[in-house]
Parts: sequence; structure tokens; C-alpha cells
Amino acid sequence: MKKHSHSRVIEVEDGNKEEIDWELRPGGMLVQKREDEDDNDNDNDYDYDGVVASGPLINVKVSHGSTLHEIKVPAQATFGDLKRILARETGLDIKDQRLFFRGKEKQDGEHLNTVGVKDRSKLLLMEVLASKEKKLEEAKKNEAILKACEPINKVRLEVDKLAQKVSILESAVRNGTKVDEKEFVVLTELLMVQLLKLDGIEADGEARVQRKNEVRRVQSFVEKLDTLKARNANPFSDKGNAVSVTTEWEKFDSGVGSLNAPPPTSSSKATEDWEAFD
Repeated sequence: MKKHSHSRVIEVEDGNKEEIDWELRPGGMLVQKREDEDDNDNDNDYDYDGVVASGPLINVKVSHGSTLHEIKVPAQATFGDLKRILARETGLDIKDQRLFFRGKEKQDGEHLNTVGVKDRSKLLLMEVLASKEKKLEEAKKNEAILKACEPINKVRLEVDKLAQKVSILESAVRNGTKVDEKEFVVLTELLMVQLLKLDGIEADGEARVQRKNEVRRVQSFVEKLDTLKARNANPFSDKGNAVSVTTEWEKFDSGVGSLNAPPPTSSSKATEDWEAFD
């Protein structure tokens, strides 16, 4: 049942007037309101940043490297609760955190107020050594990959330019334009130069995969140039064109729908004469 508060001014024995808060209790009894039941009292349960606790909030200072974090947290929260808040502040995973208070590492289940943490208390946050070393290794590995990928990217840009020239030659050949054979030779040599550059790049992991993909890409352009060069030298080598030309000649030789076999050649007649002589 909801409590109703009222204020009344009464005169005390010394003649001074004093304002007293009254509240209506269940059952209709009017009593003086106690100070510890004030609506704004900090002793009520609440949820602070995902941490459910009771008691007043305190400000603690957490030193992490060269950074000082000021965290507002319930006094009765645990060190595990504090780590969850610090994980969002620092980006450091909970399992990689070590919290120290007064020179001693604290366990996740310990409460701040039971070990003496008060408002404005100072704590030390350190990272688990194995985790720190692992991150350093990953950072070095990523740096090596970026360093190896840099020359691969330069080659890729050069191959992109050559790829445009291959495309121009391909369009010309397909349209029946006669292209100087030197164009194919020079472009193939330029691609081979890029292939040699890729072969000289030392790479591991992701950089090695990128180098391998770029090598395949260059090789595909070289193979396409060989095909275009052959087609440019013999435009009738294409199967579709060959069928078309053969069909036209068949119509010309056969006359108007004639299916008769051609007459014997002169060489066949000479053979028959020699046989008759013998």
C-alpha cells in the first residue's frame, strides 16, 4: 500500500515552530516520518550499469598503465562486478584483468566494502602477462603481414594497368582488327616482369595467399595474350568462323542442290591408261 506524506507546523516548548513530516500508515494511522525512510535514501536496491546491489554509490580510481579511470560503483559490489564495468571502459577482457587493492590481488567474489574499499579509494588494474605477450605476438604478426602486403599491392596496381591494355587488345581482335604482333610480345614481357617481382617477395600467412592469387591472375593474362596472338595471326582459326566459311563454299560447289559425286581427276584417268597398257 502506498504511503502518503503530510507536513505540519507545530510549536515546541521553547516557543519555536518546527515543521514535521507525517505519513499515513496502512490502517489509517498517522505517524511521524522517519528520516531513514526518505524517498531519496541510497539504501534502496537498484541496478547500476548492470550491477544489482544495495547501498550508496562510491567513486573509485583505477590506475591502468598511464591511464586513470574514475568508476562509480555500488559499495557492496564485488570485484567481478567492477571488472565487468572496466571491460567496457578499457576494452580489456574480464579474464585478462587483475585487480589489486593495497598491494594484494583481489578475487572476483570479494566485495568492495568488506576489504575496505571506500569512496575515492585507489585500485590498480594489470593485464594477465600471458595475454599481453599473446597480443604483442599478434601485433608483430599483423605488422609483418602488412609489410609483406605492401609490395604485393604495388604489383597489383601495375597489373591492373596492364589488364586494361589486355582488354583493349581483346576487343580489337574480336572485332576483326589486325593487331601488330609486337603489341602481344611487349605486353607479355611486361606481365612477366611483374611475375618476377612477385616471386621475389617473401610472405607468410595471409600475405602468402595474396601473393599466390596475384601470381595466378598474371598467369591468366599471359595465357589470354597467347590465345589472342594466335587468333590475330589466323583469324579463321575460330571454330565459329570456320564453319561459316565452309558452309558458303559447299553451296557454291554443289550447284543447285546437286548431291552427285565429282568426276574422277586426271590422275585417276592416267592410272587407268597405264593399267590398260600393261
